[in-house]
Parts: sequence; structure tokens; C-alpha cells
Amino acid sequence: MQLIQEGAVGMYVCGITAYDVCHVGHARAAVVFDVVFRHLKARGYTVTYVKNFTDIDDKIIDRANKEGVGIDQIAERYIKLHDEDMAALNVLTPTVTPRATGHMAEMIALIAKLEEKGIAYSVDGDVFFAVNKFSTYGGLSGRHPDEMIAGARVDVNDKKRNPLDFVLWKKSKEGEPFWPSPWGEGRPGWHIECSAMSRRYLGETFDIHGGGEDLIFPHHENEIAQSQAATGKPLAHYWMHNGFVKINAEKMSKSLGNIFPIREIIKQYHPEALRLFMLQSHYRSPVDYSDASLREARTALIRCYTALQLMKQTRAGGGVLQAREKLQPAELQYINQLQELKDKFDAALDDDFNTAQALGYVFDAARLINQVTTAEKKMPVWVKQVILDAAAGVFTHFGDVLGVFQSDPDRFFHADRSIEVAKRGLDVSRITDLILERQKAREEKDWSRADDIRKELALQNITLKDSAGGTTWSID
Repeated sequence: MQLIQEGAVGMYVCGITAYDVCHVGHARAAVVFDVVFRHLKARGYTVTYVKNFTDIDDKIIDRANKEGVGIDQIAERYIKLHDEDMAALNVLTPTVTPRATGHMAEMIALIAKLEEKGIAYSVDGDVFFAVNKFSTYGGLSGRHPDEMIAGARVDVNDKKRNPLDFVLWKKSKEGEPFWPSPWGEGRPGWHIECSAMSRRYLGETFDIHGGGEDLIFPHHENEIAQSQAATGKPLAHYWMHNGFVKINAEKMSKSLGNIFPIREIIKQYHPEALRLFMLQSHYRSPVDYSDASLREARTALIRCYTALQLMKQTRAGGGVLQAREKLQPAELQYINQLQELKDKFDAALDDDFNTAQALGYVFDAARLINQVTTAEKKMPVWVKQVILDAAAGVFTHFGDVLGVFQSDPDRFFHADRSIEVAKRGLDVSRITDLILERQKAREEKDWSRADDIRKELALQNITLKDSAGGTTWSID
């Protein structure tokens, strides 16, 4: 990756419009670029990650008017809820999280510069960008102007000289919030805010610009036009767009009623299951959200946490941790394999952040941990501990970069079980009574009754695990 400044990365990602709760589509973008942020930092780069909030917009104004409150109250409410959702998904806070209303001076200055250069024009308090003055318009999306006019989300406005011209500044209507400007009282258009804020924090040209695939046109196309027209320089060196989220193979839309808020999803599944689901596909690929896909992600997550739980128990098995140099070549091979998987994991993410491939190496490492923890008794405990100590370091790296495996295994299983109990309406006291009854039957060597109880619980997808410390249960 060719960087503007060696060892440093500037990244801008378009954030939410703060008028409603975040949904699964927001989760996709947030998780994708969180992993980009994490991986670059793990690779030793200094990363300045800027992700904005749009806190002035028609939708925000409409909601504020319906509720009879100010736009600032609406924005504050939904930014707070956004932050709660991101914390639940273990999304790191970006370096800078600017709000549009805090950067009016920068936006007005940029618009004035475009007008001065003859690329923007004002009509009765509105200011528009003249698309025909920017010869490479459409370069990002690869669309022909005729196609843009026919199929784009282009605002209808009789003041425009060209249907593709887009608004930079809007004259305020009665009852709307406004800011003073050279063109009169008004507010900024949507596109100009990102150009102004990225320039403020990252400079005229920066390394990576990201967002959802739906932003390629017109938003990112317009960002490029207004920024490059003003500076004569490229806006960003690399553009990254995550694919759409489909719901049961259908496009997600409010009209279809298939918008799933993050906070509702994590009542049904552990937040790490949702995060892992997002990472199982390459970021540029579409993903199909469904209960079946979430269950598959949960199963994969449980498989990894089961390995981590076995590793935890084995490492706590006692004895003095010996030096790695005392391992035999066959034993040392386990550590070499773990290091190889870590190297392959990093290489997969170096290759256009291929989380799907990287996760394959994570699952391979989990299988290797299982091999060690369940190895025959001829492998001394101290040997297992040395190998698993190395495995713990590798899995910590996986978790730090992917943002999963962040819980102690026992806490994870407790949280996952609590979610499943509530979702399925299970009677925990009844389950506990049956386990105690089975324990008594085993003590009395009533194997038939003990087996019947296991089968009865299995009908509820409850699996029992017997150990020296007693019987535990989980939900499949």
C-alpha cells in the first residue's frame, strides 16, 4: 500500500445520519472498517480514523418536527444509541468522530472556493455544483451521464442548470434550522460535509475512503467532484466499499419491513455471533442475513470458545511451566504450526482485508488446540501447557484484530446460554431439577433413568457435559 506518509494511514468512513436506531446494514460497515482499523494498527501503522455523524438532514428535521423537539435532541439521542450499539459489537471508537454542525465554517469556505472558481453557482439562496465543469465526473462509479440521469437519486429542482448538478447549500425554509452564509440563511447539502470534515482532519488528500456500496453514487462521486475541483488533487488514494446486506435473499428496505435494528438482534444472539457473521464474507461481497446464517455463526463461535475453554482448563492444570527449548521436535511442531497459522492470518488480511480466509486459519488453530488438549496421557501436562501458552498468544492476536473472542470462555457460555434461555422460553429451574435427578440416578446406578433424562433434555437441544467437577449444560 502506497501511503502519503510512511508508517501512517489516514482513513475516512461515512457514518450514520442520526435520526433512527442503527440496523444490520450499519453493523456491516462498522465491523468491516473496525477490522481495517485494528489490522493496520496491529501491523504497526499509526492510524487516524475519522468517522462522521450527519446531525443536520431532512430526515432529522422531519423527526424533530413530528416530536416537537429540536434537531439537536434528535441527533444526541440517536448518536448515544449508536454508541451503545457499537460498544455491544466491540467496535472501537474512531480517532475522530466529527459532527456536521460543528464544521459550518469549513463547509462555507469550501463552497465559496468552488463558486470563486466558477464551478458552483448560486440561485436565490441555493448553491449548486456544476457537474459539466468537472470533466471526470462519474469516474468512481463508471456511470455515463445519461445513465446517471435515468437511474440516479437526483433531486428535482427547477433552479438547476443540469439535472445532475447537486446542492452544496440550501436556502432555509420556514421553521427549519439555519446558519448564516454569504448566500443567506441556510444549511449545507449532504455531500459537502464529508469533503469539509475529511479535509479538516486528514488534509486535501488522504489514504483510504470507505463506506457502504450504496454510497458510491451519488455521495462519493460528488465528494470527489467538489473536493478535487477545489484543490486540484485526488481526494483519496484508495476507495473501499462494503457489500450490501440482504435479508433472506431480499434487498433490505423499510417498505418491505425487513429492517433489523442491532439492539433487537443482540437480544436473540450474542453480539460476537453477529460480528462473526459479518466477517465470514469478504467485505466487498454481499451477505444474506437470516436466522439460519446467525445460527451458523453462533455454532462457529461456540466451536472456538469450546477450544478456548479446554485450553484454559488445561493451562490451569498445575505444574511448573517449562522452557520451550525442552520440547521434543514433534512437540515443537505444534508451536510452529500455530505461528504459521498466525502468519497466514496476517497475510490474508494484508490481501485486501480478506476476513473470510483469515477466519479459516482461526478455525484451523482451534482444531489444533483441541488436538493438544485431548492428546493422550503420554503427552506430559507441562508440554501441553507450553504449547497452549503459545496458542493463547496467537488467539489473543486473532481476537484483537477481529474483535471477537473477547470474553472469558465461561462468561461467554453463560451469556450465550442466558440469551438462548430467554429466546426459547426454557424453564431453568426444571432443567436444574432434572440434572440433579440424573446425578442421583447415576449415584444409584439407575442408568436407564439417567439416560431418559439426558434424552428428555436433548429434545430441548440441551447438551450435558459430565466432568470431575460436576455436570454442566449448554444449548445447541
